[in-house]
Amino acid sequence: MARSTPVKKAIRSLTWLVILMAVLAGLNTAASILAGSTKDDSGKWFAGASWVPELALDLQGGTQLTLAAQNTEGGSVTSQQLNQAVNIIRQRINATGVSESQINTQGTNNIVVSIPGKPDKATIDRIEAAAKLTFRPVLYTEAATNTSVGDGSSKASPTPYSPPASLAATPSAKPTNASDLNWVTPKLQDLYTNYNCKAPDDVTTAPDDEPLVTCDQDGAAKYILGPVEVSGSDISNATSGLATDSQGTSTGQWAVNLTFNGTGTKDFRTVTNRLVSLQQPQNQFAIVLDGSVITAPTTNSAITNGKAQITGSFTAESAKTLADQLKYGALPINFQVQSNENISATLGTAQLVGGLVAGLIGLILVIIYSVIQYRALAFVTVLSLGVAAALTYLVIAIMSWRVDYRLSLAGVAGLIVAIGITADSFIVYFERIRDELRDGRGLESAVEAGWKRALRTILASDSINFLAAVVLYILAVSDVKGFAFTLLLTTLIDVVVVVMFTHPMMQLIARSRFFGEGHRFSGLDPSALGAVYRGRAQFRAPVVDGKRQRSAGEAQRRQTIAERKAAQASREDGTTPDGKDD
Repeated sequence: MARSTPVKKAIRSLTWLVILMAVLAGLNTAASILAGSTKDDSGKWFAGASWVPELALDLQGGTQLTLAAQNTEGGSVTSQQLNQAVNIIRQRINATGVSESQINTQGTNNIVVSIPGKPDKATIDRIEAAAKLTFRPVLYTEAATNTSVGDGSSKASPTPYSPPASLAATPSAKPTNASDLNWVTPKLQDLYTNYNCKAPDDVTTAPDDEPLVTCDQDGAAKYILGPVEVSGSDISNATSGLATDSQGTSTGQWAVNLTFNGTGTKDFRTVTNRLVSLQQPQNQFAIVLDGSVITAPTTNSAITNGKAQITGSFTAESAKTLADQLKYGALPINFQVQSNENISATLGTAQLVGGLVAGLIGLILVIIYSVIQYRALAFVTVLSLGVAAALTYLVIAIMSWRVDYRLSLAGVAGLIVAIGITADSFIVYFERIRDELRDGRGLESAVEAGWKRALRTILASDSINFLAAVVLYILAVSDVKGFAFTLLLTTLIDVVVVVMFTHPMMQLIARSRFFGEGHRFSGLDPSALGAVYRGRAQFRAPVVDGKRQRSAGEAQRRQTIAERKAAQASREDGTTPDGKDD
């Protein structure tokens, strides 16, 4: 089998780089087209795709709401209740698809919510609504309908279904309990049949004494639920932990443990005594938060002591999340809007312009330095920076619509810093090549030998940058995370560019006549670099005239510590630098 040559390796690396960039560009293009043309739920994966990255609050501007928390049961709002209210509001906002929002407490009872762009009335109403946790029996359930209709734009949304007014809305027979199927009237059945979880009704304030058609929080299942039988306010505590059997031995499965107060214990006993004798799905008891089902466990036995356990496919994290929802989801708090203001992005825009100008100046200085120091070799630096910029833009554009990433001012600062990180890698590599040329190697050999030495240095430097970015991202808060994330991303891209573009380009140009023969404007002229060595730590006596004099001086300035010590030793023992007696 023929041995792979440096040229073949270079072409192979460049080909894979082109394929990678084409895949990223093709993915973003296809997603952008499909996002505007898909009519059903198959477009959920690439919803909102665009070639323009989404901007964060500081660059786009938005809306700021100041909410006053009020205890509906009288008394003051505790700091614990206020902090949990912040978590509930954050979940509500995230459920609407808005990312990079900022929710903070202010004073003893105020919450400040800042949202990028201009939220619609439904989003504001969702934020203002009081958290409401209830327990309802399940009457019917099935896989959810999630269809998307609209005008073909990526922002189009379906319209909630309304049953015909002619259908009967009153039960034909009076229901005897909350699990009685007589609650399901023709009108309710029609709503359930045509209910679309992608266009749910506003059920956050649904009446407690009436049945409810709703979906779970993931939109995976829809339900007809009976009237409320147990209030979330009757939960005295909720914890997560590993489940145990009747002998007290751990089963290895995570569970959520509920403890009810006196009223809750009595109500829960009555309900579970009835549900345990019913068939699926009527033996399920749905836990509803803000009108959406967060879980609907099956009743395996009557709970008479007010201590219930919910088991299922829980992880430690999901069990804790559910326990927190049950413990704090029924906070007796509602919110009153104190102010609703538009946040201008003027300050952020001015800072962005200043940052971009600084970045442009830095880029120009890098190019000027490269031209002065490396002559024509500077074009490899410029091309490498261009490839790094293209890869970074493609990744950020895809992340904007796929994982709701928004580019903040701090993130832009991270991108600007990346110019220096990327340029530093090129300088390390180029200097290693020039060191090899000074040692008397040919350019092709110098490129390969210099790469082996430079790669270790580049990886060590980028590893430090990567580790610093990871630590900063974990420990930092707010905007600093944006800086850390872009720094981490550009560090990874720097490695990709140096390995898949810069080194292959050097392998190819090393075979060209202009660079291979060391043209004086190539930046790789051995004589201009002072390549007067016979071998490592051995050099010829410089010729003291004209250009060779300057080359000899350059060679002496470029000596390593070992070479200088060897030269000093030769002078002290009376030999010439090449080891011969004077």
